Order: sequence, then C-alpha cells, then structure tokens
Amino acid sequence: MTELKKRVGLYTLGCKVSLYETSAISERFAAEGFEIAPFDSVCDVYVINTCTVTAESDAKSRKYIRRAIRKNPSAVVIVCGCYSQRDPDSVLSIDGVDAVVGTQDKLKTVEIAKNCLQNKEHNKINIVGSLDGVGFEPMRITAPDRTRAYVKIEDGCECKCSYCAIAPARGPVRSKPFYEVIDEVEALAARGTREVVLTGIETGSYGADLGANFGLCDLMEELDRRGSVARIRLGSMAPELMGEAFARRVMTLGIMVPHIHISMQSGADAVLFRMRRRYNAARALENIKRIKELCPGCLFTADLMVGFPGESEEDFAATLDFVTRAELLDAHVFAYSKRAGTPAAQFDGQISEEIKRRRSAALIEHKNRVRDGVLSRIVSSAYPLRCIAETRLGDRFVGHSDSYVEVNFFAPDAEIGDEVFVIPERHENGVIFGKITQI
Repeated sequence: MTELKKRVGLYTLGCKVSLYETSAISERFAAEGFEIAPFDSVCDVYVINTCTVTAESDAKSRKYIRRAIRKNPSAVVIVCGCYSQRDPDSVLSIDGVDAVVGTQDKLKTVEIAKNCLQNKEHNKINIVGSLDGVGFEPMRITAPDRTRAYVKIEDGCECKCSYCAIAPARGPVRSKPFYEVIDEVEALAARGTREVVLTGIETGSYGADLGANFGLCDLMEELDRRGSVARIRLGSMAPELMGEAFARRVMTLGIMVPHIHISMQSGADAVLFRMRRRYNAARALENIKRIKELCPGCLFTADLMVGFPGESEEDFAATLDFVTRAELLDAHVFAYSKRAGTPAAQFDGQISEEIKRRRSAALIEHKNRVRDGVLSRIVSSAYPLRCIAETRLGDRFVGHSDSYVEVNFFAPDAEIGDEVFVIPERHENGVIFGKITQI
C-alpha cells in the first residue's frame, strides 16, 4: 500500500514579502513529497509565518499558532518570521510549539519538519540567530497560482524609524543578485504570469549592498530591455527614493505600470521628524507631481499612520490635506502601536485609543471621498482602462487596471490572464464597472 503523504498547512501574517516567503517554503515542502493542505484542516505539520508590525500583529500570530495546536495537538508546529525573530523565547514557551525560526533560514523549516516527524520527538528547537553579517537567503518561486506574482528582491531596512520593530527583526539591507531576479521574473512570465510585483522590506534600497550600477533603476531598465514580463509593479516605496533620477529612468519604461504605493506614514512634518523619516510632506508631494508629469495617469496609494505620540489636531489635519493634494487612489490606514524597545514607546504625548479610533475613522472616510473623486474623473473621461482578468464571476471578471484601479467587467469570452481594455461606466464602493472593448 502506498504511504500517504504527510500534510502541511501554512499560514502567513503580514506583508507581501512574507507571502512570497511562504510560497517559497510551500514549494520546498511540495518538492520533498508533502501535500500542501488548507491551514484549517488536520495536518501533520503547521508553519506559521508571523508579523510584528503592531501589538495586534503579535496577538494574531499567537492566535494562529494556538489554532494550529488545537486542530492537531500531535502535529509538528513551526513558527517563523518577524515575531519569532523579535521574541523567540515567548513563541517557544507556547505549549505545542516545536520549533522557532526567525526571518533568516526560513527554508530550514522543511528539514526541521522532516526530522521531527522521523524522530517522533517534539523537542524545543530554536535556530533564531543574529542577523549581523547575514546575506540574502536564496529562495524563489516557480509555480504561482495567480496572474500576478510577487518576487522578493530585497530584505532588511536601515532607516531606524523611531516607531518600527521591523527593521531589527529583518536586519540590514541585502539584495537578491541582479540576474537571479531576472531569471526568476522571466521563468514566471514563461509560465503565464502577466504581472510581477517586485517587493522588499524597503524595495527602493535594492542594490545598496551590491555596488555601483546594480540599483533598482538598473534592474528595471534591464527587465524592460529584455521584455521580461508584460508589466512590473513595485512594492512599497519610501517617498525620498522617488526622486528625479528614479522618475526619469523608471516611470518612462514600457514595463512599468502607472502606479506606486508609498510608505508615507504621515502628512505632518512635525510627526515625520519625530518618526525619524527622511523626507517631509513638501518633498513627497514634489516627487509625486514630477512622476505624474512624466507618467500621465499615474496613481498613488499609501500607508498612513494615525495617533503617533504628540500628533496634534493640526498634524492630523495636515495628513488629511496630504491625501487631498496627492489625490490618493487609496490608503492603508492604521493606528500607532507601542513596540517595546523602540524610542517612540518612551515618547511623551502618547495618544489615547479613543482618539486613535476617531482619527482612523475620519481618515478612512476622507480617503474614500478622495478615491471617489479620482474614480469619478476616470469614469467621466471614458478612456479605456488596460486590465488583466484575474478572477471569474460567471460572465464577469474582476481585475486591476495598470494603475491599480479595481475593475469589474462583463467579458463572457475572456480567460483568466487575458489583457483587456475596459470602458469605465460607473463606480461603486471603490470599484469601477465597465464593458470590454478589446481582448
């Protein structure tokens, strides 16, 4: 009788970098003969890739660790990622956790799982180590299940923002070798991927450790020259890294989509200064304006934090004003969370949770109004949107335009992955509805 494959369930918390890493881990498990199973099913092994960006992220990480243990108390449970890098002892103290891995050596989860299953002994294993001097962990994905694929090109951050627990959890900037990125992107394109998102903890710092002529602009130009994939989108960009050289070299490339997500955090200079960010609102708006001039139709989305220590009503109003002036398509709004060991946790002027909730709600309402204004102009123009069909809903599809507008359109003869042109007709709840004009 054929022996049943061991089942592994994986769960990811946090950013697109973590999603990519979990995909790579999943492929490694599959290559070693494991069956990839739903996380909420009974599995022999569970891997939880954690996040620590906020206190809520820590709590969610613990929640999913315990969920796996309850589902199968005899399973091998391995925890990796930012939370486990930052506090491995707390993770390992959870009854039922067998091993803790940090943000480096994540692919070792497969060997750990095999050893635990073979030895039938669930020892407490801790391979979290210092990130000083580590290199970029080699990993890649080969079989994405979507028309859009993420490719991690960079790890680490050296900004030392006063509120951030991610930088020490990820270590110094290190970059994936130039031609390894190109090989991975082109292999994905050959398997049907229409759009690749280049992502990292600080994507714009790609190449800082590689020497001259190996920066993000060089990488983008080479991918464009080779026609490596239909379109490239960049992961979260720091506003100060979107200067004139970036705008002129990258935003004019045919492969680059007219959309950028920026890690803005606040529109108030006083708050940005206390955050130890490396730009002010005027510089960010200047860079946005230049990019829009060079790349007409380019839209921006952003991360925005409310309730940072000392944030006044005037500071909050400045963030609202920034959303208006930048004409953001959307924003991820979140409240400041104290992170132990960060300077901001000791700052005077800590904001109450009630005020954070009020400001979060007000900012979400405001950014939605600005979004609706942007979508109204798009509909009024009647200019066709270039979209990729991503999800089928009967005779309709949902996809995104190259400028990252979500679009719902009727296209009974289209297939997943088709690039289509859609005439916008109306918008509702942040989605444009339209009709296809070309397949």
